Amino acid sequence: MGIIVGLCTVELFLPESQWPKDKRQVLLSLKGRLREKFNLSVAEVDGQDLWQKVVLGLACVANDGRYVNQVCAQALNLVRRVPHVELVQLRVELL
Repeated sequence: MGIIVGLCTVELFLPESQWPKDKRQVLLSLKGRLREKFNLSVAEVDGQDLWQKVVLGLACVANDGRYVNQVCAQALNLVRRVPHVELVQLRVELL
């Protein structure tokens, strides 16, 4: 079996963020939780210059597509449960 890469792109809206510091606090917490719990690579890939918009890229690598799908789904569920964060758009790809 080959290498399966799962890529998740998640666009988030932070309605209560008024300053870059507000956004940074939410992002540091969320990225840390995703890395620790799911062993994902996580990076802010767009919206760096905006206080209320975040686009995160999440990557998972394994040799089983079902496992990659499961990890991505669980990670997205964690994102959905973060208070004061609204999920605007998401895209999941398996390569």
